[in-house]
Amino acid sequence: MKDLTVVLMSGGMDSTVCAGIALEKGFEVCALHVHYGQRTEKKESASFLQVCEFYGIQKRLDIDISHLSRIGGSSLTDKNMTISTANLEHHGIPTSYVPFRNANLLSIAVSWAEVLGTHSIFIGAVEEDGSGYPDCRRVFFDAFQKMITTGTKPGTDICIETPILHMKKSDIVKEGIRLRAPLHLTWSCYAENDIACGVCDSCALRLRGFSLAGIEDPIEYKQRPNYR
Repeated sequence: MKDLTVVLMSGGMDSTVCAGIALEKGFEVCALHVHYGQRTEKKESASFLQVCEFYGIQKRLDIDISHLSRIGGSSLTDKNMTISTANLEHHGIPTSYVPFRNANLLSIAVSWAEVLGTHSIFIGAVEEDGSGYPDCRRVFFDAFQKMITTGTKPGTDICIETPILHMKKSDIVKEGIRLRAPLHLTWSCYAENDIACGVCDSCALRLRGFSLAGIEDPIEYKQRPNYR
């Protein structure tokens, strides 16, 4: 019988590759999708389900914490804020940062993992992708790991796995190809639910990653700038 692991899966490329890594390691994946009031939840949810079907993942949990959109503070959740056009040279905290989002997601994942009796949680966080997100850094995950150890019952022993944290986006694309991950089913756009915009930060990072990997991105874009 395979060991279980919880994988946070948004429907995006990074978490899809992360799930592929967990599967390759021999785990049975328990897929956790979280709706936090993001603009593209409809498309992300559809992608999540399609990716789960592709991988044959049966254990799935969809959680709604859309109160984060009521809190606001992010262009992903607050429609009164404009989603910034991509600037890959910018190193400050972008408007797309959802305050303390990964802590919320991990807290839910830890709760489920404790109930399931799993000893690991996979999250597809990427430091390059964060480009200023404080909750996408190694130091954040190390601190959260200490909180898990302190705040769960004795013997729980849940470890956060971040297998692509230090990868460049181009390396994630290559890893996805190696794993035969369904990159064509994934969604990265911050702004649109039908055709990816091609000009938000997430689209730009994805397009640049595919370009540097020398591979054509299989999804459709309204605009497809050449990011280098």
